[in-house]
Amino acid sequence: MSPNSSADNAHGNGSVDDQHVPDVATVVNPNPEITGEWTIEKVLDTIPTGKPVEQSSSPLAYFHILERLKTMKREGWRRFGIQGGESISDHMYRMSMMSMFAPPALAAKLDMQKCMKMCLIHDMAESIVGDITPVDGVAKPEKSRREAATMDYITTGLLGKVDGGIVGTEIRAIWQEYEDSKTLESHYVHDIDKVELLLQMVEYEKRGKGKLDLGEFAYVKTKIVLDEVKAWADELIKDREAFWDGHSHVDGEAGVAGGVAPEKRSMQDEYYSGHGKQEQ
Repeated sequence: MSPNSSADNAHGNGSVDDQHVPDVATVVNPNPEITGEWTIEKVLDTIPTGKPVEQSSSPLAYFHILERLKTMKREGWRRFGIQGGESISDHMYRMSMMSMFAPPALAAKLDMQKCMKMCLIHDMAESIVGDITPVDGVAKPEKSRREAATMDYITTGLLGKVDGGIVGTEIRAIWQEYEDSKTLESHYVHDIDKVELLLQMVEYEKRGKGKLDLGEFAYVKTKIVLDEVKAWADELIKDREAFWDGHSHVDGEAGVAGGVAPEKRSMQDEYYSGHGKQEQ
């Protein structure tokens, strides 16, 4: 019999009384604040299920780390009081599905399989680093340091001895390609990243029935590069404008003139300089 199991809390049909079931679905503080210099070891010490086993020939430790992407919420929405919003995994899954719909002329130039993989890999470091946003006060070089160190830990420490490290090496290379943002595939995935955010923005606003204005996130539309993806974003923003139907709302594309606070726009400009990775 499993630990702490008892015939006293089980029904004859095998179910268990709710009052005896601990809340194992809610992960308390999955992205804990680290005191002093940030290190991977300090984060690993906070994992309630224990530190992953390193240098194993089994991928199970890596599989367990991936659960953190399922339980960690995207921080940008939490700032607006959306506590049960999308997880990092939710975001990456829809991106991967979206990437399959590149218009034929663009798809012919892309390695579509790599794009789907890149969508599922690009935020993997957040399993340890957490979802750092433009308003968190973490400088871009420091954010990059943390993420690169995390990807080295995952792909070498957890996957280095799994099947000769072949898959780990591929994951690390695809992640780096996304970060460097020099290939057409990486540009496409960066753009998909932004459109997925715009989709979620509009969906949350509509559920809010006009009481939730997330317009500051529309800023990312100005950073979309490919014309084919710009067309999707244009359609989305047109839909958003129809929803607000003349009522006052923030226009993130217009920046300060559109209602975004000057300090917030300054943070966005610094954070998104270049084609850098979009976060909330």
